[in-house]
Amino acid sequence: MLHPVVLSGGSGTRLWPLSRQNQPKQFLSLIGDHSLFQETVLRASRLPGVQAPVTVCSDDHRFMVGEQLQGIGIASGGILLEPVARNTAPAIALAALHVASRDPDALMLVMPADHLIEDEAAFRDAVAVARDLAEAGWLVTFGIRPDYAETGYGYILRGDELASGAYQVRRFVEKPDLATAERYVAEGTYAWNSGMFLFRARRYLEELQRHAPAIAAAAERAYAHSRSDLDFVRVEAEAFATSPSDSIDYAVMEKTDRAAVVPVSCGWSDIGSWSSLWSVAERDEDGNRHEGDVISVDTKGSLVRASERRMIATLGVEDLVVIDTADATLVARKDRVQDVKTIVDTLKAAGRTEHLYHRKVYRPWGSYDSIGVGERFQVKRIVVKPGAALSLQKHAHRAEHWIVVSGVAEVTCDDRVFDLHENESTYIPLGSVHRLRNRGTAPVELIEVQSGTYLGEDDIVRLEDVYGRS
Repeated sequence: MLHPVVLSGGSGTRLWPLSRQNQPKQFLSLIGDHSLFQETVLRASRLPGVQAPVTVCSDDHRFMVGEQLQGIGIASGGILLEPVARNTAPAIALAALHVASRDPDALMLVMPADHLIEDEAAFRDAVAVARDLAEAGWLVTFGIRPDYAETGYGYILRGDELASGAYQVRRFVEKPDLATAERYVAEGTYAWNSGMFLFRARRYLEELQRHAPAIAAAAERAYAHSRSDLDFVRVEAEAFATSPSDSIDYAVMEKTDRAAVVPVSCGWSDIGSWSSLWSVAERDEDGNRHEGDVISVDTKGSLVRASERRMIATLGVEDLVVIDTADATLVARKDRVQDVKTIVDTLKAAGRTEHLYHRKVYRPWGSYDSIGVGERFQVKRIVVKPGAALSLQKHAHRAEHWIVVSGVAEVTCDDRVFDLHENESTYIPLGSVHRLRNRGTAPVELIEVQSGTYLGEDDIVRLEDVYGRS
């Protein structure tokens, strides 16, 4: 059986300010109604003989993965939580151990969660070719036929033909300079390295043990001592942390003599920058891509994305990227957006938080939006989903006032449990044990006013939590 494995890592830097560390680009709806993660899962679900997808992600993103799978009606084959980031070779090893424990002959289709594929039929045909090779013991990677000289991707040089449309890998090539990339494209025997793979789970583990035994051993120890929590598989943190951090290319694919490549033209993009998104999006007659409330006059070749809160107007500009969110706006030349990470690095160095999360933050129980902040106070708009509850908790440095805007909230405050209806309010004193719950069938919306000497999110002592948070 074919088991899709979706690698859902990422730090949310390349599409800042829309992507953040707590919401990297794979969870965003950049083209169409679904996120890139959802599109990846749906694309895999339409392949023949496919099983439920396995996702490898960080602990911080586990609820987002679960909710996005639920949103498209796809059952999970397991959500493996990486306690620390160790690159793709150890992550794929965890997935291989997981699927092999259920299906000893399992085939794995490994895909990054944040790639776009426009020609699904061509991708499906390439998977069929790769599947035959994988069943014969090859470790197959998918090469993207280049249609221009790109210096931001690694390349794969194909060797002898193994089957129609498939070749042995002669060598992997690092990201080239422009002149070298132009030569690669002209020669026609090179393909972009897509980061997608197909092989038997046990064959990958065998090659990993042969070429990177420290990674294999750490992954085996971590998975052997894992524990299940709902759809989540929590591997043993200390064991996994001992693994070297290495990519599958360096650890296995460049060393094995059983690497094969299937070149394919399938409208592939890794959406690695705002200019990449502009290039694959539909544009108007002036080459502009507008999203949201945008007015453009004498504007050409630009990507302008407005937030829900305000209109953006451009006048007499060309080749710009303008991305507006509730708490940050990026204005950049389109040929400089590859450097947006420098802005993120500057935010980190300054001790700011705009690279970590949006003003509106999603939680497994709903969301909160910080609509006002001042010295010793903060105002949040909180939405609690039907049937959901916040953790039973207390604060050491702040008190809270809650005002219900809509719905009925069940409030726990020390030894009292009571309902709070629309236009009613209550006070949660500093140090009180409290909880907010929605037992109804409609969302509960309320305004929370915090006051105190410290208002950070880490001033939470959780005494009980249905989502396994500490």
